[in-house]
Amino acid sequence: MTEVAHDAQPQAQPPAQHAPEAADTVELLGLVAHLQHVAFNRLAEDARVAPTTAQQLELSRLAAAAVDRRDRVLARVVELGGEPERCLGAYARLLEDFDSRTQPSTWWERLLRSYVADGVSDDFCRIAASAVDDRSRALLLEVLDDAAHANLAVGELEAAGAQDEVLVSRLALWGRRLVGEALGVVQQAMSAHPALGRLVTRREAEARAAAEEPAAAAAAPAAEAAVAEADGAAPAKLFGELTAEHTRRMSRLGLTA
Repeated sequence: MTEVAHDAQPQAQPPAQHAPEAADTVELLGLVAHLQHVAFNRLAEDARVAPTTAQQLELSRLAAAAVDRRDRVLARVVELGGEPERCLGAYARLLEDFDSRTQPSTWWERLLRSYVADGVSDDFCRIAASAVDDRSRALLLEVLDDAAHANLAVGELEAAGAQDEVLVSRLALWGRRLVGEALGVVQQAMSAHPALGRLVTRREAEARAAAEEPAAAAAAPAAEAAVAEADGAAPAKLFGELTAEHTRRMSRLGLTA
C-alpha cells in the first residue's frame, strides 16, 4: 500500500518563476512575428510599385521569406503554450501612428523608411532576445539577422546618392525624422507591453551580475541591488544603443544621422 501511494505522487513541477519568464518570451516572439507580418505586407506593396521588373521580383521573393520567418516564430509561440492569433493581435495597432506620420513621397524615401524602421525594431528585438531561453534566442537571432532587404536598400540608395547630392541631403533629413519616430514606437511598445521592458531590464541585470567580481558577490542582497540598478539604467542604455546602431547604418549609406 505504501509503495502504491508513493507511485501515485505527482512528478515535481518546474519552478514557478519559469512561468512568467516564458510569458515574457511569448510577448517578444509575438512582437517579432508581428513585425515579420508587417514586413510581408510592406514588401508586397513595395513590389507592386517598384520601378523595375528586377526590383519587383526581388521584393516579392523577400515578401515570401517574411511569411516563412513569421510562421517559424509563431510555431515557437505554440511550443511555449501561447496563442499565435492573440500574439499578433496584441500588436495590431503598434505601427499605425508611425505609418501615418511617415508616408514616403518617393521611391527612395520608401526604401529608407523600411531600412531605418526595420533596423531600429530589429536591434530592439535582438537586445530583448538576450534575456530569453536559449532555443527562443537562437530562433529570434536567426530571423532578425536576415539582411537581404537591408542589402537591397543599401545598394539602391548608394547608387542613387552617388549621382544626386540633393537627394543625399534630403534623405539625411528624412532619416533623422524616421529614427525619431521609430524610437517613439519602441517606447510605445515597452509602455503597452511591460514584458518587453522586463526583458531589457533582465538583460541589463544579467550583464551587471556577470561583471561582479568575485563570483561570490552575487549573493541575494547584491543580486537585488543589481536588478534595481538595471531597472533604472536599462532605458537610457537601450536608447543609446539603438541610436548608435542607427548612426552606423546611416554611415553605411554615406548619410549623416
